[in-house]
Amino acid sequence: MDGIVQAWVEGWVVSRGAAPPQREAWGFTVDVGQIAQVSRHVFDTLGDEVDEGAVRKVADAVTGAGVWLKVFQDPEIVGKWLGEGWWVDPEPGYLMTVPLAGTRAEAGDVPDGYRTRVWSVGGVTRVLVAAPDGSLAARGQVAPTGASAVFDQIETVTAHRRRGLGSVVMRTLQAAATATGAQTGVLAGTPAGRGLYESLGWHAQAPLTSAKFTGPNAG
Repeated sequence: MDGIVQAWVEGWVVSRGAAPPQREAWGFTVDVGQIAQVSRHVFDTLGDEVDEGAVRKVADAVTGAGVWLKVFQDPEIVGKWLGEGWWVDPEPGYLMTVPLAGTRAEAGDVPDGYRTRVWSVGGVTRVLVAAPDGSLAARGQVAPTGASAVFDQIETVTAHRRRGLGSVVMRTLQAAATATGAQTGVLAGTPAGRGLYESLGWHAQAPLTSAKFTGPNAG
């Protein structure tokens, strides 16, 4: 899908309050401003179209800890391109999309005793599902940026899984995104979340490798 990576980057920076992305010949650089993630380099090609030479060049130029790479290829492949000091998440993420236009999204009901709260600030809509004791049960947020909307930080606490809470969060966010006129939903999912997203009509477009530079002596 043309523009899917750019859509994800633009929505992600709104969702996380990061700096506007800087366009590079190979993709995007995003300054995040956190110790654990100072900045990230996101390559804008998918799968076999990812340029090994470009990834190696960008990675070799990184010298400071806390810089991340986001490459839409399998970790077993990308890991062989990176030198000393890089930690590679062995589990692949997934860049996923879903059509929003023309669909009817309904939030659904939470189990008895649970409470749902939805609010929007700064262009980001957040959903909280609180457990009967008031603790966090599930959450998520969405950042619409025109024709697309990025779904982000979707989480269901382990003790509250298999109760449909993840579906409630996703459907609520989808309804919010659709109401803004967004036509496509985009997210970067984990292996654990992929089943939920696919059950709601999402499709994986490419694997996602996350790599962090921890320093030349990280071993």
